[in-house]
Amino acid sequence: MRVRPISPERLVTELADRFAAAPGRLRVAVDGAPAAGPEDLAAALVDPLRALGRPVLHVRATDFLRPASVRLEHGRTNPDAYYEGWVDEAGLRREVLDPAGPDGSGRVLPSLWDARTDRASRAGYVELPPGGVVLVSGALLLGGGLPFDVTVHLALSPAALARRTDPDHRWTLPAFARYAEEVAPATFADIVIRFDDPRHPALVEPPPASAR
Repeated sequence: MRVRPISPERLVTELADRFAAAPGRLRVAVDGAPAAGPEDLAAALVDPLRALGRPVLHVRATDFLRPASVRLEHGRTNPDAYYEGWVDEAGLRREVLDPAGPDGSGRVLPSLWDARTDRASRAGYVELPPGGVVLVSGALLLGGGLPFDVTVHLALSPAALARRTDPDHRWTLPAFARYAEEVAPATFADIVIRFDDPRHPALVEPPPASAR
């Protein structure tokens, strides 16, 4: 593998160009621990994609959490529960990924649950036209069989993850250790970006065909 340093601005440009060149609707996962800022990267892609003529919807996995009665059944700081069942993957598939797929209606629900009030968000459906791009950002998105067309993984070393995780959320670190070991998203994601230093990301690229 070749690791290519890239500026944050150039990274957004290259990703936007790549996604804009893909035909039809596109379902993109921007996966990473909160410390890596997957929501920030997805948000930064919205305007460049629109400038390239692609309608865009940014969906946050944190708007598809399960109700607190289910999510917090084993406590508020249980890393196994966080790893295994905080996100309502069935709802995300039903309301976003299947409708945004090649045979879907294009009628997408941008949010399902408001975790602050622990109630349905009451969001209205939006139409994602042909050629639209839906960016789904969040943690632990890969390995569960969700139907994404392109997967982006923001990789952090264990040291960087521990250093950059808010002290109030360090209880999640065992969940990300499990994710790295059991799912190993950096080994199969379509695009892997090293984000140990957000000012100096690096793209992990396969070696040239002639070198394989």
